[in-house]
Amino acid sequence: MKRSIPQQIYSFLVKAQQWYLDTPERSLEEAYKAALLIKAMEDEHFNGQKIAPNPNYGSSAIAYFQAELKKHLKTIRMRLTEFRASRSWINPDYQNITKITKNDGTFPDKDSFAIQKRNHQSRILEKLRFIDEILAKYDADETVDFVPSEAPIIRSEPAGIEPKLAPNVVVKNAGTTQRPKTKAETTSVLPRSILSTINRLKVELDPRAEDEVVKKFRNSQRRTFISIRLILLLIIVPFLTQQLSKNLIISPIIDHLRNSQETVIFLNPEMEERALIEMQRFEEQLKFRNLLNEEVELSPVQLEQQMQVKVREIVEHFRYESANAVKNVFADLLSVGAFTWLIVTSRKELEVLKEFMDNIVYGLSDSAKAFIIILFTDIFVGFHSTHGWEVLLGTVSRHFGLPENRDFIFLFIATFPVILDAVFKYWIFRYLNRISPSAVATYRNMNE
Repeated sequence: MKRSIPQQIYSFLVKAQQWYLDTPERSLEEAYKAALLIKAMEDEHFNGQKIAPNPNYGSSAIAYFQAELKKHLKTIRMRLTEFRASRSWINPDYQNITKITKNDGTFPDKDSFAIQKRNHQSRILEKLRFIDEILAKYDADETVDFVPSEAPIIRSEPAGIEPKLAPNVVVKNAGTTQRPKTKAETTSVLPRSILSTINRLKVELDPRAEDEVVKKFRNSQRRTFISIRLILLLIIVPFLTQQLSKNLIISPIIDHLRNSQETVIFLNPEMEERALIEMQRFEEQLKFRNLLNEEVELSPVQLEQQMQVKVREIVEHFRYESANAVKNVFADLLSVGAFTWLIVTSRKELEVLKEFMDNIVYGLSDSAKAFIIILFTDIFVGFHSTHGWEVLLGTVSRHFGLPENRDFIFLFIATFPVILDAVFKYWIFRYLNRISPSAVATYRNMNE
């Protein structure tokens, strides 16, 4: 016998609730399986020792083992984070309450409940202990994943602020201030260009120079791949989440709820006003065509029938638009959740992406930097940007089914671009003026 739609929805909600309650145990189990895979590789290929370069394997085999190790370590850390976060808001007693009931659905006695609960906790502790043993071997090898760039960007410290040192750095004679060197002491006997040329020749004649170049190229290639992959994920994953959740999950539920009961056609007065304007325009066009057609003139009854057909079309159009606005709200919330999840679980990739973007931005010429700054300032805070902000806010309002409040739009346009312009100027004055003064000078000349 086919179940009704409410029964199917209830069954789906029950399964979703059980899946939600099983999140901590499911996450821990996946982390435990990944740790077992690492342990299996150690026992099978490295005699129970940690996975490290081994003379028994070539570079390709070691690269394969390192890739598998990084994949499993990432799975362990992600699932442990999910395990800790989910246990902070899910009651462990309520989580397993359905798993310790008897076959007839009744609860066991107090002693049996305590024994099963204690056994469950001991299994969790045993898995966590095993996972910690695996992670402890590779915590010191975090630098394998992401290698810093060969040409780090040096930024000067603000005046009057001393940079913080690492705890293991020993500062000798901290109480005495070092005398600044004079020009005579800092100037070398030979010109700096000759010394730099000699150093470059030393590097080129070094037999290990080729290996260093290849290593730097591979590190740069790895950073580029990680950065581009993260950018694509930040774009594709929220977009697919929004589209799939809207079409496969949210749309059937919203359509069923709106069809099963009387719902409003217009979410706001502006929709109703647009419908009236469209109906009046159609009525005027119909009368105009009727006056032009001298051979066959429509009767008032026929005019009324065509008006009724048009009104039904307008009602269906705005009913769909209202339902679509409600779907957009829930789908966009899920999309924001997916984007946030990516940000939280990709912190190391974000550091690589930041370094990658810094190398690109600060590697541009001064003219290119000035052009990009002028382009962005003119688009977002320029004289003609008010029309763009007005169109953007109107589109967002219609996307969520909100009325276009002209007062709010004008207030936003009068304040937000001004704040954005102040932020741009502060960034130019505070950071860009120190990092690239020539770019600031070029920007001023181009802006004038």
